[in-house]
Amino acid sequence: MTEPLRVLPNESATTCRYGTADDFAIEEFFDGIVTVLGGAANVVMQLALQPVAYGVMESDVDSGRADLHPWKRLRTTLTYLSVALMGDEADKADYRAEVNRVHRSIRSTAGSPVKYNAFDPQLQKWVAACLYWGVIDLKEKMHGPLDEATADVFYRYASSLGTTLQMRPEMWPATRAEFDEYWRAGLERHEIDAATVAYFDHLIDLRMLARPLRLAAPIHRFIVTGLLPPHVREQLGMTWTDRDEQRFLRLFRMIGSAQRRLPQPARLFPMNTLLWDMRRRRRRNMPLV
Repeated sequence: MTEPLRVLPNESATTCRYGTADDFAIEEFFDGIVTVLGGAANVVMQLALQPVAYGVMESDVDSGRADLHPWKRLRTTLTYLSVALMGDEADKADYRAEVNRVHRSIRSTAGSPVKYNAFDPQLQKWVAACLYWGVIDLKEKMHGPLDEATADVFYRYASSLGTTLQMRPEMWPATRAEFDEYWRAGLERHEIDAATVAYFDHLIDLRMLARPLRLAAPIHRFIVTGLLPPHVREQLGMTWTDRDEQRFLRLFRMIGSAQRRLPQPARLFPMNTLLWDMRRRRRRNMPLV
C-alpha cells in the first residue's frame, strides 16, 4: 500500500543539504523520470475531484485534451512542472499568462453536472497538492525516505506548484502535518462517477495512442495502479495484492539505483529540456502552451 506522508509538528533540528526554501537546489534533488512515470496516476488523483474532472472532460480547448492530443498535453503539463519547480520568476510569470489565456473559457455551463472554473484557486490548490504528493511519493519509492529537514524544506519550496497559477501563498498548508490532514480529507470526500472512470480507463489503457504503442498498456496500468492511494484504487475497482506491491517496489528501487548513477543533465531529463524549449519558444514569440 502507498505509504502516508511522514509528518512532524515542528521544524527539524537538522540541516537540509539542498539549502533553504529560498535557495533550494532543485537540480540536485529532482529526478525528471518521476514526471513521466507518475504522470497518468497524478492525473487520476487530480481528476478524483469532480470539478477538476469535468473541467478537463468538458473543456472546449481541444488542443489541450489528453484524449485528443496526448503528446501536446504531455508536453504542456511537463513544461508547467519544469517552470514551477525549476524556472525563474520571469519564466513563471510568462507561463502563468499563457495558461491563463487558454483557461479563460474553461468554466461550467448550465448542463454541467458540477460547477467549476479553471481560475478557482481551491481547485488549483488540489492539483498542486497532487503534484507535490506525486513527486515525494515517487522520490521515496526510488531512493528511500527523505530526512525530515529535506522533506520540510522541499515542502515549502513546492508551494510554487500552486502559486505559479492562482493559488495564493497563504493557501498552502503551513506544515506537512496540515498538508497531510488536507490530503486525507480530500481523498476521503471524493466520489468518482462512471463518466470519470471511463475517462480514466481510456487514459490508463493508452487508447488515445497509435495501436503499436498500446502494447505498453499492461505495464502502464500496473504502474498507475501501484502509484494510486488505496482509497482511489478501491473507487476504480482495481485489485492490488501483496505480491503486486513487492514487484512494484522492486521495480522502483531498480529505477532509483539507475537514476543515481546518471550525470545531472541525464537525471533531470526531460524537465531540463522542456524548460529550455519553453525559453526558446518565448524568444521566438511562439506559443508556450
